[in-house]
Amino acid sequence: MNETSGAGRAGLRTGLRRRHMTMLAIGGAVGAGLFVGSGSVIRTAGPAAVLSYTVAGVLVLCVLRALGEMVVARPVAGSLAEYARIALGPFAGFTVGWLYWYMYVILVGAEATAGAAILADWIDLPQWVLAAALLVVMTAVNLISVRSFGEFEFWFASIKVAAIVVFLILGVLYVLGLWPNGHGGLDNLTAHGGFVPHGWDGVLSAIVVVIFAFGGTEIVTLAAAESAEPGKAVARATSNVLWRVALFYVASILLVVTILPWDDAKVLTSPFVSALDTMHVPAAGTVMQVVILTAVLSVLNSAIYVSSRMLHVLTRDGDAPAGLVRVNRRGVPARAVLLGTVAAWCAVVASYVSPDRVFTFLVNSIGVMLAFLYLAVMFSQLRLRARLQREDPSALTYRLWLYPYLSWAVIAVLGAVLISAAAMTSMRTQLLSSTVTVLVVAALYPLRAKFGKKAPVREVEVLTH
Repeated sequence: MNETSGAGRAGLRTGLRRRHMTMLAIGGAVGAGLFVGSGSVIRTAGPAAVLSYTVAGVLVLCVLRALGEMVVARPVAGSLAEYARIALGPFAGFTVGWLYWYMYVILVGAEATAGAAILADWIDLPQWVLAAALLVVMTAVNLISVRSFGEFEFWFASIKVAAIVVFLILGVLYVLGLWPNGHGGLDNLTAHGGFVPHGWDGVLSAIVVVIFAFGGTEIVTLAAAESAEPGKAVARATSNVLWRVALFYVASILLVVTILPWDDAKVLTSPFVSALDTMHVPAAGTVMQVVILTAVLSVLNSAIYVSSRMLHVLTRDGDAPAGLVRVNRRGVPARAVLLGTVAAWCAVVASYVSPDRVFTFLVNSIGVMLAFLYLAVMFSQLRLRARLQREDPSALTYRLWLYPYLSWAVIAVLGAVLISAAAMTSMRTQLLSSTVTVLVVAALYPLRAKFGKKAPVREVEVLTH
């Protein structure tokens, strides 16, 4: 299969350039959760939160490397669902595809709601109006062209990266005692109950939470079909994940727990703002709110893109109504974009009509969804790698290390994450809601098998042995 065939047959355009793919990978790794959600991780693990982010980052790196191996060997649109279909069969492709679409549609609604809450501090309009405006704007961006999506994501990611780089520079100056009136030093790493104040159980609990903060790194593999050189773009982007994780997550969290005592109440509100306030950086709160809004818009933009492309793939495979597969003259699956936006709008309505019941369930239902999807990626990689080694070893130019031992190790760790989530009161509801969603989607497959059309034959056939 040539590198553009996956996009070409489906009618998608190859409008993403190298810089778009690079920043898309970076943007996927850095969401609003880093700026806000990291506070709860720090309170759970103390300064050892650095270890939690490191371990979770390595795990996600292995998953992304496994996915990248399949993309480079067999570039195809809709990577997660397509590789599950190729390796594990149509049931797996159907289930993974719809779960992935559902996860990102709910994420669109959640991010629109979060963005509206930020804008409400500056614009005197009802939050539902602001949420609707954000949905309209970002939907329009995605409807124009894939190039338009890539440009917006490039600049959103650039702002996030610039903000983190500035924070790292200021933080290092403060820690080294080179900041005006700054105390500096490393005392906060051990002075408040030690480096691991809650024991290793706290570190493990934090790892379970942190893994899901890295969700979005896999977007670059889904976008590969709309880049000029999908194999090279994915290999380059996934190879750079390690230093991005080290720089953006581990280094910035290390600076936060060095500047602020981990048990300071301000850590829970916004650790980055609190750290900058401690350093007496002027207008830190306002600047960080702008950065957080940018991060929210970045996720919103990417989530609309991902949900539409996955729905497009499901339609192409006969798992969704055939009319949704059509693209407009700019190569955009407009109907798939609009359907995802309508579904996301339902989530936004639920956030205002029934915030404590319906919306809470929707958000919880995607809470640990990534663990299930990552498991599908790893099982697909195991199966497809075995076949490629037998039939086309030359295609394996980009590989996951230590096959098959590392693949099975990642599967074991992901299983341990799900078991740990079941044991954690704070994660139990999310695990239950996500499991129910997985079972509901899986239960729909018999209906698709009975009433849906037969999926077209692929150049890469489903593995039968």
